Amino acid sequence: MKQRLHKILASAGVASRRSSEDLISQGLVMVNGEIAQIGDFADPDVDDIVANGEQVFVEQKRYLLLNKPGGFVTTVTDPHDRPTVMDLIDVRERVYPVGRLDVDTEGLLLLTNDGDFSQRMAHPRFEIDKTYMVELARPLNERGVGLLTKGIRLEDGFTRPAKLEFPAKSRRRVEITIHEGRNRIVRRMFEAVGNKVLKLRRVKFGSLGLDDSQKGEWRDLSGTEIDELLKLAAESARKKRRPRRRRTGSAQR
Repeated sequence: MKQRLHKILASAGVASRRSSEDLISQGLVMVNGEIAQIGDFADPDVDDIVANGEQVFVEQKRYLLLNKPGGFVTTVTDPHDRPTVMDLIDVRERVYPVGRLDVDTEGLLLLTNDGDFSQRMAHPRFEIDKTYMVELARPLNERGVGLLTKGIRLEDGFTRPAKLEFPAKSRRRVEITIHEGRNRIVRRMFEAVGNKVLKLRRVKFGSLGLDDSQKGEWRDLSGTEIDELLKLAAESARKKRRPRRRRTGSAQR
């Protein structure tokens, strides 16, 4: 399928889209032996593409679900030589994590080599719900419930209202659903109401669940699962673009 040439170069990891356009404008990109121009289209499965004298190969898109164990850093490499989630994955393509889970946090993590998909899953404006199972040091009191479900102030700003469920009578286990992805946000939310997270596990990401996967296991997402996630992101973005209706009538005093 034909695509914009600068997008093909970015997908192949040659450079960013903007830098790829610079390469094209400098005459450093050739398609089927001819110098390419800005705005050209090509088919990476058919056309011979060369950039800076190197053959361009576009990897097959991969979308993985990993049941992350604790003790693994959610990065491609680690300067301190700690084990990373990439040690658990065995694929030829250069996939990378979508967002992050803390080193001690377990559960559902997506990995992909599709930058557009990753953007839609991780960017706050798409508001994909993420559900975590939390084990607390002590039962969550009513004050904590009220603050978390209304939104709570953290050092980097207010949180959005969270949805809470209690799978057992003891409120030491809480299922919390949010769509923010700030650093350590779940742990910080509970710390802000005077409690401590002992164990944290992400059990849902949008329409995806862990199913029966074991810690450290991974699998490819199905086409249907990918489409459902993209549909959720599109619906969320549409809702945000909708203009709010102005109230009419005199104000009550």
